Amino acid sequence: MPVAIITGASRGLGLALARSLAADGWNLVIDGRDGAALSDAAAALDSAPALDPSRVVRAITGDVADPAHRVELVAAATDLGGVDLLVNNASVLGPSPQPTLAEYPLDALTHVYEVNTVAPLALAQLALPALRHAHGVVVDITSDAAVEPYEGWGGYGSSKAALEQLGNVLGAEEPDVRVYSFDPGDMRTRMHQEAFPGEDISDRPEPESIVPALRRLLWDKPASGRYRASDFASDAGAFASVAGTQVTP
Repeated sequence: MPVAIITGASRGLGLALARSLAADGWNLVIDGRDGAALSDAAAALDSAPALDPSRVVRAITGDVADPAHRVELVAAATDLGGVDLLVNNASVLGPSPQPTLAEYPLDALTHVYEVNTVAPLALAQLALPALRHAHGVVVDITSDAAVEPYEGWGGYGSSKAALEQLGNVLGAEEPDVRVYSFDPGDMRTRMHQEAFPGEDISDRPEPESIVPALRRLLWDKPASGRYRASDFASDAGAFASVAGTQVTP
């Protein structure tokens, strides 16, 4: 069975993707900073129907900015057989409401970069030997704020822009590994709500609606690079209808 590490999988897009892969019988290593939420997510994944009921879900509470935690994630995946897929989904928004760059606290900016930029690369470095062996995939969840000059998004957006460039170079340097920056677009998530405090975001799509596009990316395995969920909108529905029969990306 293939093995995936999905960070930030206690809720939102990370949990939605974990549900989809678990249903296909993937072994999963998931993490999150909220231990209670992560335990609930793991219990739901364990009890969900799957093509292979022997598949394993290992939930490890921690922060991806912690080097020891990253080692623990890769060790757990190695124990399950390796790493076929690494999804760097865990992120922090930074201060909310979002400050302008003229007023952005530099200690907060450092933390945003530690979580959103440095930690994904550090985790990929640890997983690379297994990923090379498996001809695996790294997915860095990014944002349109990485490429658009939105006022107030200088901290988060620049951290994702840096992450994308790291992915571009890593993809060029690692021919046996696909490296994708995946932009899911706006979603109805807790982080998105934090970015717009007090506003109604009920018009944003649920994370589950984005998973078929991400699964299509994993299935097609195009060249390393930047992809948007909307790039796969035309055929994502067709893939969703057969996704449950697939075991490998």
